[in-house]
This record gives sequence, structure tokens and C-alpha cells, in this order.
Amino acid sequence: MVRRPEDTRRPDDRDQRRPADLPLTLGVFVAILAALMPVLGVVKPWPWLGVSLLLVILILGAGYVARRYRLPAVAVSLIEVSIWAVALTFLYFRDTALLWLIPTPETFRAIPESIAVASNDIALGAAPLQAGPELSFLIVGATALLAIIIDHVVLTARMPLLAGVGLIAVSLIPSIAVPRGIEVWSFVLLAGAILFLIRADTRSREPQGEREASRSAGVPATALGIGAIAVVVAVVAAPLLPQPTAQPGGAGIGAGPGIDVTLQLGDDLRRPRETVSLLVHTDMSSAPYLRAATLSEFTGSVWQPDRSRSLPLGSEFALSDVSVEPDVRVAEYTTTVEVRDLVSPWLPVTFPAVAVNGLQGDWEAVPYNRTVLSRTTSTAGQVYEIVSHQPRPTLEQMRAANSGGPQIRDDTTALPDDLPTIIRDTAQEVTANATNDYDALAELQRWFRGGAFRYSLDAPVEDGFDGSGADAVAKFLDVKEGYCVHFASAFALMARTLGMPSRIVVGYLPGNATNDSVDGETVYEVTSSMLHSWPEVYFDGIGWVPFEPTTGLGVPTTFAPAATSQGSADNPQDSPLEPSTSATPDLPESDRNTGDSGTTDASSTTTSMNPLPSVGIVIVILLFLAIPAVLRAVQTRSLLRAAEQGDAVAAWLVVVDAAIDLGIPVPASESPRSLGRRLIDESGAPLAQTTQLVRAIERASYAQGGKHRLWESTPLSDAATAVRTALFENASSAQRLVAVMVPRSLVIRPGSVYAGAGARARSRSRS
Repeated sequence: MVRRPEDTRRPDDRDQRRPADLPLTLGVFVAILAALMPVLGVVKPWPWLGVSLLLVILILGAGYVARRYRLPAVAVSLIEVSIWAVALTFLYFRDTALLWLIPTPETFRAIPESIAVASNDIALGAAPLQAGPELSFLIVGATALLAIIIDHVVLTARMPLLAGVGLIAVSLIPSIAVPRGIEVWSFVLLAGAILFLIRADTRSREPQGEREASRSAGVPATALGIGAIAVVVAVVAAPLLPQPTAQPGGAGIGAGPGIDVTLQLGDDLRRPRETVSLLVHTDMSSAPYLRAATLSEFTGSVWQPDRSRSLPLGSEFALSDVSVEPDVRVAEYTTTVEVRDLVSPWLPVTFPAVAVNGLQGDWEAVPYNRTVLSRTTSTAGQVYEIVSHQPRPTLEQMRAANSGGPQIRDDTTALPDDLPTIIRDTAQEVTANATNDYDALAELQRWFRGGAFRYSLDAPVEDGFDGSGADAVAKFLDVKEGYCVHFASAFALMARTLGMPSRIVVGYLPGNATNDSVDGETVYEVTSSMLHSWPEVYFDGIGWVPFEPTTGLGVPTTFAPAATSQGSADNPQDSPLEPSTSATPDLPESDRNTGDSGTTDASSTTTSMNPLPSVGIVIVILLFLAIPAVLRAVQTRSLLRAAEQGDAVAAWLVVVDAAIDLGIPVPASESPRSLGRRLIDESGAPLAQTTQLVRAIERASYAQGGKHRLWESTPLSDAATAVRTALFENASSAQRLVAVMVPRSLVIRPGSVYAGAGARARSRSRS
């Protein structure tokens, strides 16, 4: 017989000219769509989502058409990259392009600028971001590039599992940037798409006889079982597992708790496990508050982090001197912070900071609010020193100062038109007897902490107002129960109704004193549950003054009369402006108890241990480890049931899968007869049953019509069971354990390169 030219091509040549596969192409599109869904919670979908999907369709469609014409893989990728480049140029840089389509040197110079603007929006913005042209370009370009890569990995390289790993990593990025709960539907869609890609690719490699056997052996049901188990583990078990921690001494981005500056602190405060985030020592008389970010703009539903110009930390105007009235004293303090378990681009600092020394990496300061952040590194492993100049006004100076000033931004005083009336009415009622701005704020602070309100992490969630919007604040004022977010938001909004500029600070409560000291300074321990928010109000000639309305936490802001004030501006023992003498709450003892989740409130120093979560985690881990063995047992049972009906392919697969699990090579070039003889000679397979299975698979493979179910004197299922049992009995204990706990045949199919790479038989043949 004369072989056709295509039959004489090398395998590598055939692999580089993959045929068009519409199901795989559609599967890639669905998988990319599923990977994009978590981004919708971080960036508003208009206009980038529609553009991204359209460009992905164009790229995948071009790849499909190119493969229909059997173009080489390199040509397919070049076509897709060309579409990507031309489309992005036309959409975002056509003013700099030749004929609106062809990039020019000016186009390439504009790209880094757009990426820098988009990165700045991401670093300083609050979710959900409004995508401008630069951010849209970044997302659309990255999505289309991902489509090119996944198309090549799945359609050309035929490695859908590797593509699945990449898609999962992409889908996790938004969750890392803005921690939220598991999005079940996007996870289910992504998992289903990846399983479909793996199954479709596997079926395209199988001979026709094995495809029919897989249908009868219940492989689709097994795939559905894997998907269901994955969803259960992700949704139920994953939140119970302990979170990874950052290693001390490291730098850069890593694993560990972060800071959510969008005021979504409820989940952070309800963490099931408390860790030490920071160690602090200072020359102040007590531990200071540490701020990470400020939020001034209130939309009616959320508080937005300040969007202000930042400067390199070491520049002249990054952290300038504090400007106050000449008669207001200013004290200098030095605080050292060691980061233990915190990964965040926002650096916890004292206020108002005038210098930060010892940081590793590139950091920037925002002059407007004296916060420090980085776009390229994180707080992990940092040890740094903060110098702060804190104003020391007297009570008389505070009462004489007016709240506000010409330099105040409008976003610190703006209120929504539909603000619930309870907020304004309550503020006026509480402060009716005040004769100056400071006394009005002091009355508000005293009212919140006076005993009518109760601190609770659970009640807001049960009543459905776990947020900081105007409606949530109105509900909070009605039920008088909530946590720091509600207290801070209510205080800030009530201050604005009185005509006073206000903002909210996100950071940490003062830490708890330890038995350690550095240079005579007590070391304070700041834990992850001390994440906190508090309001600030601006006073002309003094600056931003913090208040502490949250009942049971921190220390309320007070100022001493001039007659009783002691110390001078250069005396570090003056009581700091920011309340920081203690982080111990003045809650009733019954309110300090550990909640159901096993966490204490933000100031607890001890945590009662509930063994049930640990036992549950152990059980979940054991069940997870048993999943491969269970799946292999279910699949083997399905094959044996098919073999009972005379299905020779199913019976032979039982033997082949057992060989792969035990490390016996099953190369694609070896016939069933040759493999059967080797199993008899080298692996202890029984002669009669193995011969019966070999003859059955040969008849099934070469009989007219490819029929599998032929009459046998002994059921094929019995023969397959006998051979499988013999193979396991003749294997070592270690091989049997690995074969049961980690069955390789679940991922390595007969005839693949890995199936022919067993080590056991080769080592025996050498001996």
C-alpha cells in the first residue's frame, strides 16, 4: 500500500497544523468570559466589557478560520497578534497612527503613558472604578492578549489544563485587589468551561472505539462529579481554611491580610483567625493610632478614598512641615513600626507625618492627607521610622477656632440631596446647646459613647446594613447598634449637616502593650482585628482633628484648658492630639465575649479556642485527599459494569488504568497483544484472563462494524478484575499506596507520552 504524503509527515509537523475545532474555540471563549466576571466587581463594565468580548470573538474567529485552511501555528498566532495590535491602535491611538490603523513611533510613546495613568487609577481608586480610556485600553488589551495565549495553549499546544491554571490565576486577581466573597456563578462557569476544554481535547485524541467506551462508562458523569466537588470545596471549605501569613523580613507583594480602604471592614473584623499585623514602639506617652488612607468623597452609598496627587516620598514637598497658628504648640514624636503580617500598598503611619525613613522599595506620599503608598511594592516585611509633628492646642484655642477654611475641598462638605432626615435632625438635636464648633463635636462624641449605642459586629449583618451609605447610617441611628464603620460614617455625615468639613480615616487602633521594650520604649502589638475607622473634622489654624465616637473602642478626643496644660512644644510627653492612651474598650463584660466565629472584638488580647473549626478543617482536608481514590473507584466500577455486558474496550481500560496507576509503561506504539505478554512476563498478570482480554479487545478493534459486545465463556468483568488484582498484588507496598491515593490514570490517558514513561518495567528490564 502506498502511503499518502501527509502520512509520512513527522508527528511534530502534524502537531503544528492542528485542524479547526469549533467546540474547543467556543469553550475558550466561555472560559475567558468566566475569567472576566470577577473584574465586574472592581471596574464598572461600560465600555470595556463589550469591546473586550468583541475583540476576543474576532481573534478566536480568525484563529478558527486559519486552522480550517491548515495554516501553520506560527501563521495563526501572527494573524491573531496583528488583529490585536491593529484593533487596539484604532480604538485608543488612532490619532497617532498611520491611516488610523498602523502604529507609529508616536503610538509606542503614548502606550507607557496610558499604562501609567491606568495604574495610578487602580492604585488610588476605589471599587468599582469608572474605566476611562486609559484603564479601558489596559483591560481590553490584556483580555485580548489573554485570548491569544489561551487559544495557542488549547488549540495548538493542546494543553487545556495549563490554560485552566492561567485562567484561574487571572480570575483571582480582582479578588486579591478587592477582597470579597466567592462569586459562585463565575466560579461554576469557569470550572465548567475548563472541564469542557479538558474533556473535548481528550476526546479528540481518543480512537473511535475508546470514545464509544467512554460514553458507556460514565465519564461525563465523573466530570460532573469533579465539578460539583470543586464547587463545594471552594464555596464551603475554602473560607474555613487558615489564611497564609507573610514571612517577617521579606519585602514586596506576598500572602497575608491586607487593608480594605473602601470601608468594607465587616468581613475583616469578623476574621476567624487573629494575627499580629504590626509591632510598634514610640516616644509618645502611649500607643498611637496608625492611619492608612482617608476618605472624603461621599456618593450617598459609599465613601471614596481621596484621589490626590502623590509625590516621591523623599521629595521636598511630599511631607512638608505642619502649618498652624503661631500660638499653637507643636510636639515632635518618633514612632518605629515593624510589619509582621500585613500586605498592603497603604503604609500605616502616625499623623501628621513629616518624614518616613527606612522603607524598602519605591514609595510615594500624598501631601493633601499625609498618607504613604506604593504602586510597586507592599508593606510586607518593612521596618520603618515615622517622625510626626502634632499640634497641641488648648481647650480655649479649640473653642475659638472655626471649623472649615478657604483651603478645604468641596468633597469634604458635600451631602447627597436625598440624605435621610434622621441624620440632620439628630445632629441638630444633640448639639442644640453647643455654642461653638468644637463643643458641638464633643457633644456628638459624648452622645455616641454615652451608653445608648452598642458595639456589635454581628447585628448589622443580621439587619442588612453592613455598609456606610446614608441608608445604613439612618438604620444605625435607629437601632443604635453597629461597629466602627457605622459610628465613623454617622459622625462625619452629622458634622457635615452642621456645616463642618469632615472625612473618614481607615487604619489601626492603638496596639496592646507587651512585656518587651526597645531603648526604654514599650513595644505595642497591633493585631489584624484592630482594623478601625474614625472621623476627622478640619479646624482653621489647627488642621484635621480626629474624634473617636465608637463606643467601647479607643479614647475620646479631649483637650485640656491652658491653665492646666503642662509641657512645651518640644516635650514628647505631651498628650498627643490623636486619642491613643488605650485601645481597651469600655464595653460591658458581656459584650467582650468571643462571638460565634471565634474572634474577639478589635481590642481583645485573648481568644477562646473553639475546636470545632479545626476538626472541620481536618475532615475537609482528609475528604479532599480522598477525592482521587473515590473518583478512580467510581470510574473502575463503571467500566466493570460495562464489561459485564461484554464491552471489551471497557474491560481492557480497567487493566490499562491499573497499569498506569502502578507506573507500568503503556506506550502508544505497543499493541494489546504485546502489552498483555509483557504484563504476564513482568508484572504477574494471570495467563488465561489476560489472553481472554487481549483476544476480546482485538476482536472489538478489528471486527466489522467495531462491535465490542461479543459472547464470552467467562465474563470480561471477571477477567479484568482478576488481572487488575494480580497487578496490584505483584507491586510493592509503596506502588500500591501511590496507585490508590494518587491514581495517575485520572489525568494520564492511555497512549499519551506520559503513559509510556513508566519507570517500573524499564528498571526490571535493565536488571
